[in-house]
Amino acid sequence: MTFPTKTIVLIRNTSSDRIEDTNDFYQKFKDTLKQSNLKKEVELVRALDLGIYKKGNCVRILPENIVYQQITEEDIKRIITVTLKQGKVIKDLQFTAKAEQKRIVLRNCGRIDPENIDEYIERRGYDGLRNALKKSQQQVIDEIKESKLRGRGGGGFPTWMKWTFAKSQKTKQKFVICNADEGDPGAYMDRSLLEGDPHAVLEGIIIAGFAVGASQGYFYIRAEYPLAIARVNQSIKEAKKRGFLGENIMDSSFSFDVEVRLGAGAFVCGEETALIASLEGKRGTPRPRPPYPSVKGLWDKPTVINNVETLANIPFILSQGGKVYAQIGTEDSTGTKVFAVTGKVHHSGLVEVPMGTTLRQIVFDICGGLPNGRNIKAVQTGGPSGGVIPDEYLDTPVEYGTLQKLGSIMGSGGMIVIDDTDCVVDLAKFYLKFCVDESCGKCAPCRLGGYQMLRILEKITQGKSSMEDLEKLSSIAKAMSRASLCGLGQTAPNPVVSTMHYFLKEYHEHIQEHHCPAGVCKSLMIYEINQDMCRRCGVCQRVCPANAIRGDRENGYKIDIEKCTKCGSCYDACKFDAIRRD
Repeated sequence: MTFPTKTIVLIRNTSSDRIEDTNDFYQKFKDTLKQSNLKKEVELVRALDLGIYKKGNCVRILPENIVYQQITEEDIKRIITVTLKQGKVIKDLQFTAKAEQKRIVLRNCGRIDPENIDEYIERRGYDGLRNALKKSQQQVIDEIKESKLRGRGGGGFPTWMKWTFAKSQKTKQKFVICNADEGDPGAYMDRSLLEGDPHAVLEGIIIAGFAVGASQGYFYIRAEYPLAIARVNQSIKEAKKRGFLGENIMDSSFSFDVEVRLGAGAFVCGEETALIASLEGKRGTPRPRPPYPSVKGLWDKPTVINNVETLANIPFILSQGGKVYAQIGTEDSTGTKVFAVTGKVHHSGLVEVPMGTTLRQIVFDICGGLPNGRNIKAVQTGGPSGGVIPDEYLDTPVEYGTLQKLGSIMGSGGMIVIDDTDCVVDLAKFYLKFCVDESCGKCAPCRLGGYQMLRILEKITQGKSSMEDLEKLSSIAKAMSRASLCGLGQTAPNPVVSTMHYFLKEYHEHIQEHHCPAGVCKSLMIYEINQDMCRRCGVCQRVCPANAIRGDRENGYKIDIEKCTKCGSCYDACKFDAIRRD
């Protein structure tokens, strides 16, 4: 099976966000291409983002992935003649990034029609399944073992080991579940994969079913993803028609079927045992382990649960080989990882990089750094269960072990960049509130401990706490992490613990000085009018919803601190920077 031969040229002006800059260059390239009689062989695409910044007119040529920078109109003919016609690289135009994305999981996203199985097959789709069926179950597991693939759902458990446990169980009925219950705030990796390349995940779950001896698989997808649900259902229908799913798959003795089940949006159902309970029609609450699902899972049968990204890696490993996959990334963390990078970053979006890429490379080299010249303060990884890593550790390689040492986790792949206008106390409060709201309430450490920690954080941001509250936070956090029933309660204190560790001074300022250095916590703000700068226009008085500004044009204006609700309306309305916020 070969890849499509048509060349695609992605075009983008990276020095400006003005669309006309790209349009002019695009039109010139298109006209020159037409003159060269290559219009049918080459497709031009105006790209929204090339992952390259401040390098002028840039093009990325696919599938060779040749990137040229600082291109002038005079260079267009050279690119067409030397590269597009002769297949040679122009060294003086070539762009070499300090860090580049490497797409394995996202290899087909944006390059194929996700509703057309033929386009997936053209890009070696179902080759992994074909190779797997030529092997024994143990040989397939051995291939995964050689790849050293670890679960991408957050825990990082070796995939081959989970499959081995399930395979060793002597029962007629076994299950494989794809966990697509993506609940982290700001995370959309699973959604993008299911919408952009559903067959890759489906192929992964079929291979997993063969390896462990299962006959039934389930996609557990949150109901808020209607397009993902539709495309997965479509891929299941197409795969059945082509013989990749159902009875005697690809003329083998292996039979396997897959169905879609919808989740109701409970964050706790991302935990394996809670997901199983939900799938069985029960309330989605976790149960103690062991026994683990691979031994006693869905309807008490051995069950393998892998998340979307984990399964999307499987076809690549079975088609290219576990040894090839293991050469990507680091010794402890092989392969690539997909991150949803959001927050105070110039170009947010999905990023797939080899394990071991540093936080600095992701934030600055791939995502273009911070907008408006702001200074980076920290990077939060791992979603509500993760930690906050300060800027002094930006050169840390992103892998399971290093992040854990810093008090954070890989998680499913959420990554939020925060700058000096963000308050870490407020951030910790936001994530803790999310966990408190999403707690199933089954165990007391999570149900009571999370609520008590949240109340303390609220007091700190309101200027009503004391230094003893920090000791209480630490004590409750330890109890929750040790005694909670599932991962939600065990990891919920992580954002609080990590911010207290790295930004203790900021907590002290909130408590002792009643001051929020980032100017985020409204209860700690004080608004004053600088009489020397005030032009006495009266705008602040007119926009104040609390009538907290006294005075007139003749005598000047003053803010009544007792009546001020600290909404910031006067601060935003003043055109002369006469209102000071502290």
